[in-house]
Amino acid sequence: MTPDPLRPRRPLDGVASIKIKIGLLVALSIIAAVVVLQVGIRAGVPGWLTLPATLAAALGVTQWLARGMTSPLREMTDAAGRMATGDYSTRVVATSADEVGALARAFTTMAADLASAEQQRRQLIATVSHELRTPLAAQRALLENLVDGVVKPNDAILQSALTQSERLSALVTDLLDVSRVDGGAAELQLAPVRVADLLDQACREATLGGRPIQLTTSVEPPDLMVTADAARLAQVVTNLLDNAVRHSPSDGTVHLGVATTEGDLWSLEVTDEGPGIPIEQAQRVFTRFGMGDDSSGGTGLGLAIASWIAQLHGGSIAALPPDPGSTGARMLVLLPRTPHPPPASGPSDGSPPASTNPKEIAVTAAGYPYPAAHPEGTADQPATRPSQSSVDRWWPEQGLPTAPLPVYASLAIGALAAVVLPERNLGLGTLLVLLVSGVLVLALSLHRRRPWTGIAATLCLGLGSLVILRDAEWLAVLAVLAAGLLVTTSVTDAKRLLPICAGGVAWVLSGIRGLPLLGRTVAATSSHRMLWPMLRTAAISLVALVVFGGLFASGDAVFGSWVSTVLPDVRLADSLVLRVFVWFVVGGVVLAACYLAINPPLVEKVSLTAGQPVRRAWEWLVPVGVVVAVFLAFVTAQASAMWGGHEFVRNTTGLSYADYVHQGFAQLTIATALTLATIGLTVRKAPRATAQDRLLLRLTLGSLSVLTLVVVASALNRMSVYQQAYGFTVLRVLVDAFEVWLGLLVVLVMVAGVKLSGWWLPRAALASGAALLLIIGVANPEAWVAEQNIARYVESGKLDVAYLATLGADATPAVIEGLPREIARCVVAFQPAPETTDDWLGWNLGRVRAAESVTVIDRGSLPGNCSPQLGQ
Repeated sequence: MTPDPLRPRRPLDGVASIKIKIGLLVALSIIAAVVVLQVGIRAGVPGWLTLPATLAAALGVTQWLARGMTSPLREMTDAAGRMATGDYSTRVVATSADEVGALARAFTTMAADLASAEQQRRQLIATVSHELRTPLAAQRALLENLVDGVVKPNDAILQSALTQSERLSALVTDLLDVSRVDGGAAELQLAPVRVADLLDQACREATLGGRPIQLTTSVEPPDLMVTADAARLAQVVTNLLDNAVRHSPSDGTVHLGVATTEGDLWSLEVTDEGPGIPIEQAQRVFTRFGMGDDSSGGTGLGLAIASWIAQLHGGSIAALPPDPGSTGARMLVLLPRTPHPPPASGPSDGSPPASTNPKEIAVTAAGYPYPAAHPEGTADQPATRPSQSSVDRWWPEQGLPTAPLPVYASLAIGALAAVVLPERNLGLGTLLVLLVSGVLVLALSLHRRRPWTGIAATLCLGLGSLVILRDAEWLAVLAVLAAGLLVTTSVTDAKRLLPICAGGVAWVLSGIRGLPLLGRTVAATSSHRMLWPMLRTAAISLVALVVFGGLFASGDAVFGSWVSTVLPDVRLADSLVLRVFVWFVVGGVVLAACYLAINPPLVEKVSLTAGQPVRRAWEWLVPVGVVVAVFLAFVTAQASAMWGGHEFVRNTTGLSYADYVHQGFAQLTIATALTLATIGLTVRKAPRATAQDRLLLRLTLGSLSVLTLVVVASALNRMSVYQQAYGFTVLRVLVDAFEVWLGLLVVLVMVAGVKLSGWWLPRAALASGAALLLIIGVANPEAWVAEQNIARYVESGKLDVAYLATLGADATPAVIEGLPREIARCVVAFQPAPETTDDWLGWNLGRVRAAESVTVIDRGSLPGNCSPQLGQ
């Protein structure tokens, strides 16, 4: 099969080996990734920007080169599914020269052969039905006349019945060979035939139907003898005569005329007085089922069979327009007196046999047309949908031919980020990019009217505002991550724990899942005649300017000086590269979020298999009871340490109380988290069929939850004692906050346990975590840690100056206000100088307050009595 000239060729179509093609794909993808990586490294682009751009470059090259490599396989899968239901019309088009392309072409050939075989089978059944009808009708009429007494049984009548039976036998024998005929294996039994006798016999059989039609014949010369297959020639005459009789009006006349023509040919013309054949249908009457004879009881096969027999004899059949001033159909058959039939071989590809028409009179006789393709299926070949893959079941894409708005808006937001973010600290510009992105995603979301979306949007707005309230980068990172999780939960409408996690993963996978939609959008956009040529020309021109300009600037001092005059900032190239990376990454992240909003995956389908409850209560009660017993023992130990005091702890463990409480904080935090997992597993496995089962579950898990809250309180107390002894840090505060959040989750679990319904728990946990982070950010954790360390210094005289210097601009006002001037100068001297050159896009409240506070002291030189630690 030759490639479709209208189908574009793919980049690697000329490679004849799939192994070489895959090798080239991998090699070129690696080269693209290395080039992007080196450009980013040399331009000083941060790794968190370089990595996604590098991966995207590798995937982009892979996607571009792999176009067409697997599409024939997908088409063959679809075609095989259709063939299983009897639809052989689908064809696979492959332009590649590799093994996949060869397989696709072989598959198409096989499909054509199967379609031809199926068509021959259907034609055989139709032909048999049609050809048996005429003699059966004649025999039935004869038998009815005998039964009714219209005629008396005599030798002539019985001989006529016998003749019809013999004809039936001959037809059955002949028609069962149609499959061999369509395959090119038909042979003619040529013998001399007297044409007049042939016409008389056909007319006698035609009158048995009982219709009041007058049949006339004329043969010139009257004793005309031809060489032909008598049985098949009788089929031609009978079919033409039967067709004329059925379409003629009552008392009409059907004429059969035979004459010789030049060139050793003879003709048979059959005319009637019926409605005739419209000019637009003159060619279709010789195709199977082409004329639509349903109204007259026909099947549209007779003329097609007559055409086929004429071709076997080396002749033709045609429909002529009626004579002037008359109506009716005219059928003309041209046959040689001595036939030279075509070779007994048929086309192997299922195409129709070539027509033979010596005189090219009227319309060319038609053979058996190849079945037309019906992508939507036919009455007996219903269309089938290809089986859905697991990706389509989990993440279908419906009603999205193109999406120009998300693409253009994402490009614009990426450009905004490229202008605003590089070479600026976190501030108003960052919040602007976050707000614009959030509004776009929210406007595109299918679930934007849900109450949860409003709650998530409010929390995201609060978390986003932290980038202008606080200077701490770690706080901004946590806020953005929490806001991202809220966004994915709202746009996917996830409610349970696993779907919420799957929604976060889906944001990353959207960059791959949305590639087909992006490709269709780009293809639709490229239909504009001027847009893409202008962009393509500008891009090529820019690349040429940078490449050749850089080469000549580095190779010639004079030219280099001119370039330096035009571009005096030597950092312009690095800045441009950085901005390109920012534009690509931010635009890609926003575009992925937009795709997630307009086509969210069915994350609620992501779930564990239904848990099978245990049959006996003790199967879950014993393990949980062991955990409860361990918790009781721990609570008893805590009470003993609390009541016994420091001496009891020292005598029992040999540790100071501070060392004692520090030793187990991490373990208690892990135990709290594991307790929540234990409760979830118990709810999954414990039976709840009876009221007694539910009461036992509530009491057991309620006791475990109460003991867990005691563990949480113990962990918080341990951390408080440890911080009083060794100082406060941001990390310890965050760990405290995490433990508080775990305690809150335990309380929520207890509330859900009242009705044993916790569908709302995952979202409540997410919202409470985001709200807690927002509260921490508003409370200014770095300033709070500085204040607590200063208070500890006032009480104990101990101060970690080096650690205070790492807290950043948010803690600077608290340090200057709370410490003596000299010590404050020490802390500020260890700190980097606060930014005072931020423009309005880099405005940040924390840095502004720090800069104002620093003005009251002289940073100057480091005081001589400064020490990283005081009083330690």
